Amino acid sequence: MTKVIAVLNHKGGVGKTTTTVNLAAALQQKKKRVLAIDMDGQANLTESCGLSIEEERTVYGAMKGEYPLPLVGLSGGLTIVPSCLDLSAAESELINEPGRELILKGLIAKLPESRKFDYVLIDCPPSLGLLTLNALTAADYLIIPVQAQFLAMRGMTKIMNVIATVRERLNPGLAIGGIVITQFDRRKTLNKSVAELVKDSFCDKVFKTVIRDNVALAEAPIKGKNIFEYNKGCKGAEDYMSLAQEVLKLK
Repeated sequence: MTKVIAVLNHKGGVGKTTTTVNLAAALQQKKKRVLAIDMDGQANLTESCGLSIEEERTVYGAMKGEYPLPLVGLSGGLTIVPSCLDLSAAESELINEPGRELILKGLIAKLPESRKFDYVLIDCPPSLGLLTLNALTAADYLIIPVQAQFLAMRGMTKIMNVIATVRERLNPGLAIGGIVITQFDRRKTLNKSVAELVKDSFCDKVFKTVIRDNVALAEAPIKGKNIFEYNKGCKGAEDYMSLAQEVLKLK
């Protein structure tokens, strides 16, 4: 059965796209069929995978009902639904559409049997608008990357309130898969303090895996590659493989 996972934090720069791309790649390394959907109008996931933001078919056209989700296969085995800059306009264009929060869920449900996936990962925009609501309504699990920096906890209460509302009104099955601490440097006292605060606040909701600060994770998207294609022996690859092991245990 397909597990749909939304990767969300409305604070920018916390590693949402990095986590989506590299967790998807790690799951694919584990012989899982994985689809990654770029729901961000900045199209960072699309470009990180070596695709152009000028792709003829994107999630934007699919959300507008012009065609099914466009599936683009990558040489490494991942499948991507690309985004484009026009996606940002979808918030206003779909505002009067009946059942607008359910559009993405319907698109995923209509994937042909021959293209069913073990995991669908959704890279959410850094906001809590309509596109994010679509992702949360479609998802079984939510993964929240939290940067090991000052103000990391800011906005977490708002995210939890949104999750509660979505559960109540749209998707009662939505569960928090886990919170993952990113950009962690154990040499920095502040990083360790933030990590301890997150763990104290959310206890068993925090993944044991911590994503260490690693330059290769920043370099890989420039080459249009995931971390396993770019440098499979680095700490970043090791950490995302460890995270994938934990995600595989989600029921």
